[in-house]
Amino acid sequence: MILVIVLTTHSFAQNRYVIFFTDKNNSPYSVSNPSAFLSQKAIDRRANQGIAITQHDFPVNPAYVSGLTNAGAQVINTSRWFNSATVVINDPTVLGTVLALPYVSDWKVIGRTAASTSNPPKFSDESILSKGPVTTSPYRTAAFNYGSSYNQVAMLKGDIMHQNGYTGEGMVIAVLDAGFPGVDNLPAFDSLRASNRILSTWDFVDNNDMVYDDHYHGTMVLSVIGGNIPGELIGTAPHASFHLLRPEDAPTEYIIEEYNWASAAEYADSAGADIINSSLGYTRFDDSSQDHSYADLDGNTTPITRAADMAASKGMVVCNSAGNEGAGPWFRISAPADADSILAVGAVDATSIYVPFSGKGPSFDGRVKPDIAAQGQQTLAANPWGGGNVTPANGTSFSSPLIAGMVATLWQCNPTATNMQIINAIRQSATQSANPDSLMGYGIPDFPMACMLLAGLNPGSSLNGDMLFVEGNPFNDQLNFSVFTTMQQNASIKVTDLLGKLIWNSTNTIQGLIKNQISIPASGFSKGIYMLEVTTENKRLVRKVIKQ
Repeated sequence: MILVIVLTTHSFAQNRYVIFFTDKNNSPYSVSNPSAFLSQKAIDRRANQGIAITQHDFPVNPAYVSGLTNAGAQVINTSRWFNSATVVINDPTVLGTVLALPYVSDWKVIGRTAASTSNPPKFSDESILSKGPVTTSPYRTAAFNYGSSYNQVAMLKGDIMHQNGYTGEGMVIAVLDAGFPGVDNLPAFDSLRASNRILSTWDFVDNNDMVYDDHYHGTMVLSVIGGNIPGELIGTAPHASFHLLRPEDAPTEYIIEEYNWASAAEYADSAGADIINSSLGYTRFDDSSQDHSYADLDGNTTPITRAADMAASKGMVVCNSAGNEGAGPWFRISAPADADSILAVGAVDATSIYVPFSGKGPSFDGRVKPDIAAQGQQTLAANPWGGGNVTPANGTSFSSPLIAGMVATLWQCNPTATNMQIINAIRQSATQSANPDSLMGYGIPDFPMACMLLAGLNPGSSLNGDMLFVEGNPFNDQLNFSVFTTMQQNASIKVTDLLGKLIWNSTNTIQGLIKNQISIPASGFSKGIYMLEVTTENKRLVRKVIKQ
């Protein structure tokens, strides 16, 4: 009776709910058969990083979902990580029936069905488009003709990554946003379409696979990562593959979008994504009772922040915009930028100077936030209006995808690294790594330097040269050494005795930005002292070695 009184006094204009379940008992899924709920790529990601598959990975019990439907609820999405379902219920009697189910533990009001126009879309960049002109002078390298997009790539030394062949090939990025109109026909994405690198689409707002008829924001974000218009715009990971997912309902702002985001992140996980880019952030809502406080930004409170850290716990790298309220009354980062295991990305201008709109840290519990920064002012992106013309745009919505694409190139270069090793190398490579602050965090990353760090090289070493490392000296039957260079090139390798007599000679192709492990069979070498000489295009490297 008390339940009925509470329900009948509740406003049923608010008729979207999250329903939490008590357990995952009697699940049809099992740890011994993960392929029933995870793709092989998702299974491999866990195996490569030593992440166990547990009951936490199981989808919600299908019997529980059927129970909601049979009670009269319309199920929108489910969340395996929260063990919950988001539902539409318009009848208080139905809600009472749902809450009486023995496997329902809790519930919350999370949104309205009717669209609200009381607030504008609250993307991290507030949908700000710059009106400034785009310069047309092209900048060409051996890898790509970047045009005016060169600066936003080169600031992160992405051009060096690209010249070494690290363009995101083989890496999978899930883009969580508000819609992707034009991605199915604009020239900026023709290479994605031609090579079938749009792997899937799903709309977590409307529950269908059509994401090409919604808000333009995701189109611009995607172009910063995967766009390819020679002489105008090259993304930071032009050869990566993508899942395009829509958790954001642009005309409204309710906390249901955070639960949508969790469901989308779970989809990305199970589909095998390596990286999530989310140019979204949440602080205030159309229903003020759902608003976050600064105290909520402690890395453990908001639904989206908890989901972002859960995504990280599954081995993915999450890149999220820091928020665009740096000059406003809120002025801080937005959720989920406070998550402790992700990269929250702030904005700088084309000269690497902090821009005031970029959300400020720290997190409420005092951690460094944002983590890093990239160009978020006058960032070039493909505008779906006007045939996809390249347009300068402002916002941390565009600095985050620059980083997400660069993460793909770094991981391609270092495929055995864990997600947290990738994140830590990026932080350590950045311009303010020794003295992080609340505006740019650790600063602007240097991705070739991050490669050096992942190769186990001295963080203080300069990249303006090549390096030779002998492993095991004195040596026995094999002379083992490694070479690190900034660019792919051929290297001449010689071993001579102390009189200069040539003992060994070869030419090897040295891959850039990784430690190239080389072994020379030495069982025929006499005991004694030799000189190992490696000559690259930039340097002659010599080490004294001893055969014992």
